[in-house]
Amino acid sequence: MDTETFLLETDEAMEKAADFVSQEMASIRTGKASPALLDNIHVHVAAYGTSMQLKQLALVSAPEPRMLTVQPHDPSIMQDVERALRESKLGINPSSDGRLIRLPIPELSEERRRDLVKVIKDMAEQGRIRVRGARKDAMDDLKSALKDSAITQDEFHDLEKEVQSLTDKHVKSIDAHFEAKEKDVMTV
Repeated sequence: MDTETFLLETDEAMEKAADFVSQEMASIRTGKASPALLDNIHVHVAAYGTSMQLKQLALVSAPEPRMLTVQPHDPSIMQDVERALRESKLGINPSSDGRLIRLPIPELSEERRRDLVKVIKDMAEQGRIRVRGARKDAMDDLKSALKDSAITQDEFHDLEKEVQSLTDKHVKSIDAHFEAKEKDVMTV
């Protein structure tokens, strides 16, 4: 068993879980305009006959603290982009002047902020579960390698500590993302 490759693969699996959580949290609306709000929006473009991410089709910017603008690279897809924004779960009503789509970001109520914190907390917990799942897989691989005499008892204990250290690092990263997003959501 190549211990370096094993640790790298374990770290990569845990990193993917933490990255997924941070991307999911970025799509949560906080009351402030952030182009990241639109990262997960997919647009079905009839002219191209395919579905693409909004950020591949348009320039998204935040010219004001409570306003996003979307400027499609191809003006012929303006209606497709507008439809995708209207049908998204953001709850923002786009307005267009034919060249530029404006998305006013409304103020969040206290109740809505608390609901969003619950959603973010669930996302963080899902990330922690994925990291722990990667730890379990790694530990199963280690136990199997020990049983097959591919590693010694000492190597097993050393690698077990390394895997736990990676787990702690990625859980701490997820917790930091959660705390930052919670603060962002609760800030009026």
